[in-house]
Amino acid sequence: MKSKILIVDDEKDVELLFRQKFRKEIKSGTLELCFAFSGDEALGILDSENPPQVVYVFSDINMPGMSGLELLAKVKERFPQINVSMISAYGDSQNYEKAMNSGAKEFFTKPIDFESLKKEIGGMIKEN
Repeated sequence: MKSKILIVDDEKDVELLFRQKFRKEIKSGTLELCFAFSGDEALGILDSENPPQVVYVFSDINMPGMSGLELLAKVKERFPQINVSMISAYGDSQNYEKAMNSGAKEFFTKPIDFESLKKEIGGMIKEN
């Protein structure tokens, strides 16, 4: 079964990076990536399917408009079954604490360690 993952980041070049890093998984059909460039856009994608096909959301914390932490709270409230991990450019313990207390599954810092990210996604795909 194909797992759909939503990546939320206001930096457009993130899409290219994820598509390169997960090229094999996308090609083999185990993974489908979709991208949103704001928290509002991410919620729009999740709301457009009932129930949402997305099983995992990776969101940057620092975005204009709705922050990743606000998005996390909204996703957890409306779609408790979806795993959400946060990505931050800063390894600051304050955001880490906030994210984990709000129900984040994992917390990644930039530059993203794609090996641990793949492990995380791989483990989650097996659960589904």
